[in-house]
Amino acid sequence: MATLTQEKKPLIPKLAQDLIAGTIGGWAQVVVGHPADTIKVRLQTQPSPPIYSSAMDCVRKLIKEEGAKGLYRGVMSPLAGIGFCNAVMFMANGHSRRLLQNGDEKKVLSIVEIGIAGSMAGSVMAFLNCPIELLKVKLQTQDPKGFIGADGKHQPAYKGVIDCGVRTVRDQGFKGIYRGMGITLLRDTPSYFAYFVGYEGIKRLIQSVKSDGKLSTFDLLMAGGLSGFAAWIPAYPQDVIKSNFQNDLRYKSLGQVVKTLYKASGPKAFINGIGPTLVRAFPANAATFFAYEMAMDAMSKL
Repeated sequence: MATLTQEKKPLIPKLAQDLIAGTIGGWAQVVVGHPADTIKVRLQTQPSPPIYSSAMDCVRKLIKEEGAKGLYRGVMSPLAGIGFCNAVMFMANGHSRRLLQNGDEKKVLSIVEIGIAGSMAGSVMAFLNCPIELLKVKLQTQDPKGFIGADGKHQPAYKGVIDCGVRTVRDQGFKGIYRGMGITLLRDTPSYFAYFVGYEGIKRLIQSVKSDGKLSTFDLLMAGGLSGFAAWIPAYPQDVIKSNFQNDLRYKSLGQVVKTLYKASGPKAFINGIGPTLVRAFPANAATFFAYEMAMDAMSKL
């Protein structure tokens, strides 16, 4: 006698799984990667002539002036924001992939389709990344003694991420926290294409040379870490421009930022700080994808 079997529905819906696992992955990324991110932003936004001669010089001076906690300055903005942002990223990416599958969950997407889904997620992410990174950059680069505001007057240092956000909106309006939105979009769309293509491509390459096709913890960490490198290749110059534009209100346009940076340092200005960025990229993204994969695996077994 034939028996009818029904496919078991997951206890937690797919969208919610992406949300939970993405949040966990985001927290892992911040804990591992924030110190190097602080160094990157300081190198990107330092004046000419430069304050720091190298990434290590920046680390030494920052720790001497503020202690080890200086490396985690501004961490509350990404800790609160990147957990949420990563959740949105993986939700948007998962939803985009399901759209491209056109209702067939068993369909294996091509690498190009994986990239298209990543770009779609990146365009969504830009709207979240812009205000979160603007507050982070302001907190990471401010002088503890204060700064010169847009009106040319001395302003006391921000007390934290909420104070920074409230004062930015008060002084510049709501559009103030979306300063640099255009360049953020130009950075994130190609970056997330490369990010997911790198991750899925490396996983598939590793699986193709393994007899059992199974991925080990080391394999997942390598794929995640290398995808972090891939994400920065098409995006780093845009990130330098964005950091400077968001940090200095004297810039009236992105073109002015480009001209000023090029005049001061030439083409190398657009890769300033790339060393600590790549140092951060591998462990931070290895942690992100590994935490995400482990969380998804755990929820799939419920």
